[in-house]
Amino acid sequence: MNFTQCEKPGFVEGFGLVKSCDKKSAKNGTFYLDIVLADKDGETFAKMWDYREDVIPLPAVNTIVKVRGTLQQYNGNEQFIIQRIRETNMNDNVNISDFIKSADCDGEIMLDTIVRLVANFQDEELKNVVLSMLADNKDELLTFPAAEKLHHAMRGGLLYHTLSIVRLAESVCSIYPCIDRELLLSGAILHDIAKLREYSVGSTGMVDGHTVEGMLLGHLVMGAEDVGRKCDELGIDSEKKILLQHMLISHHGKLEFGAAVRPSFIEAEVLSQLDLFDANVYEMADAVKDVAKGEFTNRLWMLDNRRFYNHGRLNVEPSANIIDKEN
Repeated sequence: MNFTQCEKPGFVEGFGLVKSCDKKSAKNGTFYLDIVLADKDGETFAKMWDYREDVIPLPAVNTIVKVRGTLQQYNGNEQFIIQRIRETNMNDNVNISDFIKSADCDGEIMLDTIVRLVANFQDEELKNVVLSMLADNKDELLTFPAAEKLHHAMRGGLLYHTLSIVRLAESVCSIYPCIDRELLLSGAILHDIAKLREYSVGSTGMVDGHTVEGMLLGHLVMGAEDVGRKCDELGIDSEKKILLQHMLISHHGKLEFGAAVRPSFIEAEVLSQLDLFDANVYEMADAVKDVAKGEFTNRLWMLDNRRFYNHGRLNVEPSANIIDKEN
């Protein structure tokens, strides 16, 4: 986050998107706020001591606030101590695009890239199922994030993650002729499509929670249900329907990671591995980009609480070359 000096010596102020906000009890019996503030360039961990909800309303997640306070070092990390906080108003002239991280690629271009790829399928049934489901969900797909907090939690992140896996799948299929390319690509394109119903999205376009069905069923089960209905609607061969459904309910790989069953054929296993690979590379790169050469990241719980080293040989960014040059 970017801060500017204010008139009071030693104090800075700025605007930030509330990524998370927790009210906690201090040892002395008072309350404090533990907040993560962000703009499109990064995040800042903040605290507000001696918090009283009857004086200052609890800041809502995914709203933009103006803060004033001091920057301090805590356990080797920068921490912002909030003295004042308020909601923004029209007079602040805040541009929401400065606070919402977005995919490197335009949603229309990413979706068109996927549609043109599927249009060349030889299997007409797989082509019809995938194109129909993309058409049914086009408007949401263009901007929807892929997650609430972890990999690809950004505007357009769902398509970005999907197309990244599609590109990985194409490369793998060029090496291993035993893989059914069109089946794998179909699973890759559809594997997270039910996240459109799993998450609720606020005014900022970012995830602000889960829907009831998202909490009770999850996107793996809902995606398999959606694919099943679409296959029945289009009169698709029953075995192809089951293969697609299995890829969706197994793509988290292990039961402890949320999979309903373990992957049970080659394309399902490859999809699971590529999904995990893309998520992990994004998380590592996103963390490494924020530390200097020769330094380690904080521990990443998604990656077994490991810390990752920035060797400095490349300028690391969590981006992928997923669009054809002609685009």
